[in-house]
Amino acid sequence: MPETDSLESLRYPIGRFVPPTAFDIRMVPGWLMALEALPKSLDVLIENLDAAQLEMPYRPGGWTMNQTIHHLADSHLNAFIRLKLCLTEEQPVVKPYQEALWAETPEISTVPVNVSITLLHALHRRWVALLRNLNEEQWHRSYFHPEHQRLFPIWEFTALYAWHGRHHVAQLQTMKP
Repeated sequence: MPETDSLESLRYPIGRFVPPTAFDIRMVPGWLMALEALPKSLDVLIENLDAAQLEMPYRPGGWTMNQTIHHLADSHLNAFIRLKLCLTEEQPVVKPYQEALWAETPEISTVPVNVSITLLHALHRRWVALLRNLNEEQWHRSYFHPEHQRLFPIWEFTALYAWHGRHHVAQLQTMKP
């Protein structure tokens, strides 16, 4: 049993995502702070790391630091696009993607992680600016996810991605020398 607990704590160092049960506008500033902080946190994490350190997995059988950072860019790009769809269409159906396979595409090993971190700086600036300008009604707009067979309101997936960034930063911090 301890081995399972140990693996769980490596996989989810800040715990698994627990979605809020309802929207509370007072939660928004915390979500926005987490989204704003992610690119800067990644800058600090990769400072003074060499290529070999970037290719080490954060846990046995896990992604490398390189894959994880590129994954954050891929995932958060998808989230931003889903947000824009929610604001411009009525309950759009989003396209799921195979994130594990995306972490294996050729550019993941050939493009430096600072390219994805730069992308995250720009993306998160736009994302947070857009979220800051939503009215309370817009926070309830949603998309339909076919794998989960349910609607996801903007407030719920914003909470998810705020957690997502903190989750991966905590994983990567375990590797920082």
